[in-house]
Amino acid sequence: MRQSETKQKSMTDKLKTEGIYTYAEAGEGPTIIVLHGLMGALSNFDETFNHFSSNGYRVLIPELPLYSLPLVKTNVKNLAKFLKEFLEYKKIDDAILLGNSLGGHIALYFTKHYPEKVSTLILTGSSGLYEKAMGDSFPKRGNYEYMEQKTREVFYDPKVATKELVDQVFETVNDRMKALKTLSIAKSAIRHNMANDLIEMHQPVCLIWGKQDGVTPPEVAKDFNKLLPNSDLFWIDECGHAAMMEKPKEFNIILHNWLISRNI
Repeated sequence: MRQSETKQKSMTDKLKTEGIYTYAEAGEGPTIIVLHGLMGALSNFDETFNHFSSNGYRVLIPELPLYSLPLVKTNVKNLAKFLKEFLEYKKIDDAILLGNSLGGHIALYFTKHYPEKVSTLILTGSSGLYEKAMGDSFPKRGNYEYMEQKTREVFYDPKVATKELVDQVFETVNDRMKALKTLSIAKSAIRHNMANDLIEMHQPVCLIWGKQDGVTPPEVAKDFNKLLPNSDLFWIDECGHAAMMEKPKEFNIILHNWLISRNI
C-alpha cells in the first residue's frame, strides 16, 4: 500500500495544469504521449514515465477528460478530438502514442483519422477489437466486495489491486454521472471496432501483452498482430491487463529494446 501511495504522489508532484489541460511532462527527445485507460490513473505509468524521460525521450501524460465532457460527447471520438487539440496546444506534429486499454483504443482511432501525426504506436491490453470489461450493463453500485473482485481480476497478482485502487473504482461507479459516462465510453468502444481499419496503419507497432490478460485476452493481441501490417508482439508471463503497472521493469525493457531495434 505504501509503495502505491508513493507512486501516486510522485506522479501527482509532476502534474501541471495549463488552461483545460492537466498533464505530466519530462525529458527530451522523441515525444511519447501516454494514454491511460478508463479506470486507470496516470500513476499506473509512473515507472514507464520515469524510465523513458530519463533515457532520451520526452514523455507526456495528459489527463483524459473522461468525466468532464458532456454525457452526449463522452465517447472515443471526442477523446481522440481532445488528443488532437492537446497535441496542437503542445505543438507536437510527430508523436509516439502509448496506450493501455481505452488509451490504446483512442490511439488507434486517432491514428485512423490523423496518420500523419503518428510515427509509432505502442499498445498494451488495448481495446479496439474486443474487451471484457464491466459488461454492457450498468455497473453494480454500492457493492464494495463486487468491485474489489472485479478490480482484482484485472491483474494476475490480485495484491496489485490495493485498497487505494479499489476505493478509486468504487467511488467512480457509485457516482451516478461518472457511472453513466463510464458506460457511455464502454458502449462507444464497442461501436468503434477498429478491425477494418488496422490494415491501413503502416506505422511501426509494438504490442506488449500480459499472457493472463482477462480483459483483452491473448487472442486479441494475436488478432492485432495479424491485422496490423508492421507490428511486433511481445508477451509478459504472470501478468494481466496492465503490464506497465504489474510488471513495469519487464515492460520497460521490452519497449526500450524494441524502440532501439526500430531506430525510434
